[in-house]
Amino acid sequence: MRFQRLAIVATIAASAVFAGCTTTTTTPKADSNKTTAAEKRTSVNSAADATLARLYQQSPDSRALVQRARAVLIFPEVLSGAFVVGLEHGTGVLRVGGRNEGYYTTTGGSIGFQAGAQSKAMVIAFATDAAYQKFINSKGWTVGADATVAVASIGANGNVDSNTARQPVVAFVMNNGGLMAGVSIDGTKISPANF
Repeated sequence: MRFQRLAIVATIAASAVFAGCTTTTTTPKADSNKTTAAEKRTSVNSAADATLARLYQQSPDSRALVQRARAVLIFPEVLSGAFVVGLEHGTGVLRVGGRNEGYYTTTGGSIGFQAGAQSKAMVIAFATDAAYQKFINSKGWTVGADATVAVASIGANGNVDSNTARQPVVAFVMNNGGLMAGVSIDGTKISPANF
């Protein structure tokens, strides 16, 4: 009972934190009650283009890795907020051969001493057909449980670590300051979006 009250209070606090969170994109957002599915897709597509442009600028090697990948999943904005209980959520687009093939949401959570809010972008490249097929055939895919995802190690010169580049699934994580190092996305759940 005490834990439930703590979880409710933490969820309310995290919601308040989300309201004041800065974002990684500058795309204005329409009122969610008035936004159509087509407008949501258009907004996600534009933000995904901007996210890839930022990634390629920060790590020129990433362009070749993304272009030769079987598919790439782009989450332009994943909002995270925490007050004891951490929550995160974002919407992204799956691209195959440069074409939009579907829309997905990402969610995650954690419990422990934490407070604050942040926004990040994630780009997940499926380098092999087997990795892509496993993802596409799942109803919900969790990083670390359904597949190991190598978070890209980037050198000072912007080059992707050669060992990372050989992995079946590679992720790039960025915040407003640039590519993030030493992050884990294990436990992140990715599911088809309903729009």
